[in-house]
Amino acid sequence: MKKIIIWLLVLISLVALVFRFSDRIAGLFLGIKQTSGISVLSEPAGAIVFLDGQEVGKTPFEEKGLEVGDHRIKLEKDKAFWEGRVGLLAGTVTVVNRDLSSDPASSAGETLTLNRGKGLTVVSNPSEALVEIEGRSYGNTPVTVNIDSGEYTLLISHPNYLKRSTKVYLPDNFNLIVSVDLALSETDLSATTPTPVISQTLEVVVKQTPTGFLRVRDKPNLTGKEITQVKPGESLILLEELGAWDRIRLSDGREGFVSSVYVEKKSP
Repeated sequence: MKKIIIWLLVLISLVALVFRFSDRIAGLFLGIKQTSGISVLSEPAGAIVFLDGQEVGKTPFEEKGLEVGDHRIKLEKDKAFWEGRVGLLAGTVTVVNRDLSSDPASSAGETLTLNRGKGLTVVSNPSEALVEIEGRSYGNTPVTVNIDSGEYTLLISHPNYLKRSTKVYLPDNFNLIVSVDLALSETDLSATTPTPVISQTLEVVVKQTPTGFLRVRDKPNLTGKEITQVKPGESLILLEELGAWDRIRLSDGREGFVSSVYVEKKSP
């Protein structure tokens, strides 16, 4: 009788593991790839959508069954455009919503990504933007707010930039990451001058962080796997600016992504 009880307990434990790690088990033993989806909206609508260099449709666009990982998204309509990298997570749909413009400084939008966890995380470009949720202030970006599931209206504001308002839905048992790009106000746009071409290799320096180090991730989002850690004062080669994230090269040649909040450009 004791042997039967022990075997039953072992069987229950195995079943629990299968349900908990079903995606990983399917990928490892059955050859089934984990998939995710993307939904792309734009203003104006009807923009051509390029996914990893291939034209796949026009906005509003939705595609499921995509491979998990980083994908490059490009939107074009007339002379207005936007381009960036989006990380897709298993079993979720990432939402990209962009206001297109021929001038990158006038472009605005947000990317919404779900990850297992709880609460709402808001990052922005520029950083230090004020976050209001349902009219209540929660501090400046980057910020994580521990709130219950439900529908919320976010207002993101920063001096000299146009305010951005968006509605989001936070499901149970998920952390919703909202990455927002703000557009310069018309006053500041009129005062800007063309940026001179820089021929030297651009570098960024790691600033002080709350943890005393900065994580380098393999994806431009908070769910990316940690490649390594760099310390304040270290210099990194800047390869690409992606809003709230910078793609960088380490001294050993490896590439990764760091939060643009905690690095600053070196003077050429």
